[in-house]
Amino acid sequence: MCGITGFFQRHGLPADAGVTVERMAAQIVHRGPDDCGVWLDASAGMALGHRRLSILDLSPQGHQPMLSACGRYVMVFNGEIYNHADLRRELEASGSAPAWRGHADTEVMLAVISRWGLATALEKFVGMFALALWDRHERKLYLVRDRLGEKPLYYGWRGEVFLFGSELKALRAHPAWTSDVDRDALALFLRHNYIPAPYSIYRGVSKLLPGTWLCLDAQDLAHRRLPEPCAYWSAREVAEQGGQSRLALSDAEAVDRLDALLRDAIRQQMVADVPLGAFLSGGIDSSLVVALMQAQSAAPVRTFTIGFHEREYNEAEYARAVARHLGTSHTELYVTPEDARAVIPGLPQLFDEPFADSSQIPTLLVSRLARQQVAVSLSGDGGDELFGGYNRYALGQDLWHRMNRLPLGVRRLAAQLLRAVPPRHWDGIFRQLRGVLPGRLRQSAPGDKLHKLAAILEVRDPEQLYHGLVSHWEDPASVVLGATEPASVLTDPSQWAVLSDFTERMMYLDTVSYLPGDILTKVDRAAMSVSLETRIPLLDHRVVEFAWRLPLSMKIRHGQSKWLLRQVLYHYVPAKLIERPKMGFGVPIDTWLRGPLREWAESLLNESRLKCEGYFDPAPIRAKWAEHLSGQRNWQYPLWDVLMFQAWLEAECRPTLHQGA
Repeated sequence: MCGITGFFQRHGLPADAGVTVERMAAQIVHRGPDDCGVWLDASAGMALGHRRLSILDLSPQGHQPMLSACGRYVMVFNGEIYNHADLRRELEASGSAPAWRGHADTEVMLAVISRWGLATALEKFVGMFALALWDRHERKLYLVRDRLGEKPLYYGWRGEVFLFGSELKALRAHPAWTSDVDRDALALFLRHNYIPAPYSIYRGVSKLLPGTWLCLDAQDLAHRRLPEPCAYWSAREVAEQGGQSRLALSDAEAVDRLDALLRDAIRQQMVADVPLGAFLSGGIDSSLVVALMQAQSAAPVRTFTIGFHEREYNEAEYARAVARHLGTSHTELYVTPEDARAVIPGLPQLFDEPFADSSQIPTLLVSRLARQQVAVSLSGDGGDELFGGYNRYALGQDLWHRMNRLPLGVRRLAAQLLRAVPPRHWDGIFRQLRGVLPGRLRQSAPGDKLHKLAAILEVRDPEQLYHGLVSHWEDPASVVLGATEPASVLTDPSQWAVLSDFTERMMYLDTVSYLPGDILTKVDRAAMSVSLETRIPLLDHRVVEFAWRLPLSMKIRHGQSKWLLRQVLYHYVPAKLIERPKMGFGVPIDTWLRGPLREWAESLLNESRLKCEGYFDPAPIRAKWAEHLSGQRNWQYPLWDVLMFQAWLEAECRPTLHQGA
């Protein structure tokens, strides 16, 4: 795992280009503390910078930027190619292998690109990656991002200079950098708590979409053109083709196939020349990853869990039971509210643009814990999107069918009745009925969920229902001054997969939006901030393609989510250690905002301050803040969105935070 950056400009490079690109790379030293490299093509105007976190081939032979054996290509690469050993053997069998200098996957990648070309190479690569490839013969720059979006890559013009890098802070270190907050992207942020690709918080800077490449040449430079990214793998095509060619498997056959696929993915991802472990929450996904790791390891796998003293947020006891059953070398750390709150001031610099999933806090804490013992940690992310894990999948279809039977006027009346009872009173009612409620109705924060239900009872189609379920602010463009909310994959029907089932449409939209924009961003930034590489076996594209060919009944059965994953897991872990209501990986932001974070939040939400900064209409924000403080409503999510932007803006106005390293 590493960090990449660079720039491309007309009329050759200035004399200080090497110093500039080295300074850009220094901003992302946390992504690669072990080595630094720079490569310049002065006459062509190309500068590449790299920070290395040594995971495979710890010798100098893994140094980047790396030149291909044929001399045509130079590459900087962030990520891992898990099948590099198989590709090496394929090259050797075909007689196309160069005289190997080491055993780094980067060297194999360059050899594969030299032999078959970039397009074919990308089809062959199994892994996570963001890379910049310079073709010295054709003087073309290629930027590429992995299929699901595990690794980040930003790019954009600043004047006559085309900048790119793993994180925005690398771009900001270039002398041509100018900051211009994109208010339209800010509106998207308030809706989703993250800024979806291709947008970024800065006007004129984009995130490369997952599964695409971008190619720039001298003509693009001359006209300051930005070509459209080209897809080499499409989640939409995978979903649609899967729906058209379902696998005819018995339950037992499906369990065996998934077990074998995951075993192979995890076997490949356990290869490292440094200590390796795994995050373990005790939930289905992480428990399955750890179980299959332990099944293929001669020594106890090192596992890591963060615990909280607040019982409703604590999964550590479940993780401990799973670890004990599997025989892992388990480390857990119970953190206090003070420990968790202490990381908040550093979040704007860590995430580089506004990001407001509050589970960023425990994710950072567990990453810090793991980094004390290992340099690589496997994670169970992706299972919810691929195998139907979110509550909205089990309930959404049923909810829409029930809603659609009722006239709109009746639904509006029901919404008024739900809103008439404050959320905290609903919570009390559900607590009293907990003993008689079925498992799927034993939800955390039921009162807030019922009020959210009230807000969506008036929708006219299932897509509008889904959009309401994933929205924090109902009309963010009315909160952000001067903003028009732009189209995104969630609002542009032309980008939707053609799938007959509403639940599968939700799963697809989450896979191309929430997964890369929120989940993978959170894991990447939190882990890389402490120089920890994370690997996500469930997002091996072969697993993804298999999952989309399964009928929905193998994912959600009789109201039970992730049915097939559970069946595989039960071969290794007893069901009694796993079966419980789904818990989020979060912290009690709602109560903290009324207590120890109140003064901090009040300073950021001060009406005069909001007016002076000029980004937000203070009225709706202040109204939600007052309702939250009074306990009438739990507005933690929309308020945390605003607070994270405000904290980011405060850091943005203090440039010293972004210097050095």
